[in-house]
Amino acid sequence: MTVQATAQTDETRTRSLIAGRVVVLVAIVLSALTLRTAVTSLTPLLDEIGHDVGFDSAVVGLFGMLPTAMFAVSGILTPRLTRRFGLEVVVLTAMVMTAVGLAVRPAMSGTAALLVFSALALGGMGIGNVVVPPLVKRYFPDRIGAVSTVYILCVQIGTTMPALVAVPLADAYDWRVSLGVWALLPVAAALPWLSVLAARRGRSADDTAIAAGAEPAGRVWRSPVAWGMAGMFGMTSLITYSMFTWIPKILTEAGASAGFGGSMVALFSAVGFIAALGAPSLCIRIANPYPVVVACGVSYLIGFAGLLWAPMSAPILWIVAVGLGPSTFPMALTLINLRTRTAAGSAALSGFTQGLGYAVACVGPLMFGVLHDVTGGWTWPFALLLCAVCVVMIAGRVACKPRFLEDSWHSHSAERGTHHTP
Repeated sequence: MTVQATAQTDETRTRSLIAGRVVVLVAIVLSALTLRTAVTSLTPLLDEIGHDVGFDSAVVGLFGMLPTAMFAVSGILTPRLTRRFGLEVVVLTAMVMTAVGLAVRPAMSGTAALLVFSALALGGMGIGNVVVPPLVKRYFPDRIGAVSTVYILCVQIGTTMPALVAVPLADAYDWRVSLGVWALLPVAAALPWLSVLAARRGRSADDTAIAAGAEPAGRVWRSPVAWGMAGMFGMTSLITYSMFTWIPKILTEAGASAGFGGSMVALFSAVGFIAALGAPSLCIRIANPYPVVVACGVSYLIGFAGLLWAPMSAPILWIVAVGLGPSTFPMALTLINLRTRTAAGSAALSGFTQGLGYAVACVGPLMFGVLHDVTGGWTWPFALLLCAVCVVMIAGRVACKPRFLEDSWHSHSAERGTHHTP
């Protein structure tokens, strides 16, 4: 009788665990779908919004810089928040911030207010960027590759769809409806996180205590793993957000329509599906995936050359080539978990990589636009991106080397202890 009761109890626990992981997976999927909507729902409409609200190309550059700036701030602050409140509370807060920002900003009639509520939504998305990788490591340590693929694929869907439908929605209704409809996604994402928090009631205090006692995030900057990751991630983001912001302008100046420019932004995002499906598996299966980084660099060069010298001769080819370059983005997100031993290490590396990476990347869209305004052409803006590709190649070599962040923390501690022993 006792054995039977024990077996039934074990079966109940197993079913509860499986059900809990399903809810977490749904929450991760819905959260991932929200993490770029504030960006790609806006950029195809910036000209129309600028005419309506009243701002010039300098403000367009500011809107292009805002996502990476807010993601950088979030990357710096989020590890501290997760140590204090726990991953689940922080990700729920991120979804609420995103929902409020996305819902309110279309109602604003001034540039400043539009920027403020865009910043609120982007801040929530930035927090989500940081906390989702350690959540994957916490709940799916045995399925990191598969769940990372699903998560990154959903980020790509959430990147592509807003860009694809932004102009048609604005034409059918107006730009305010086109922007506001995306607030539904973070609301949907918040619901399963509420369920997860309820299920973890009683364990949250223990989790917070464990997180507080984990390796301090301040040691991350001493690790070459972290610097390699930040360099690869940051320069990939600089290139990506420059393209998100300026692809429409590059093509319209070459004679394309605004609708075609928006569809090319969507294509640029859609090419990321290939990387989202393949990059995590490659990182899992190949000890050192640096050859993939080299291939990305070559792809960038082909696309940049085409967009600079013959943009309308084969625009789809050039956009596909440039779109394959940021395969280093899903690689970095996967390596955050593969180069760490613990959820605490993953959270620390995720925060450092995205905080520093986005801080550097935020100048990309702005400087790309400034160089265009100053020179009247696209040669110097693309020279900026070429420099970024060089950094990706160098930093990627460091990031891809198979080793763990925590080991470099410990080795530095040991070196300091040895050096200071009398």
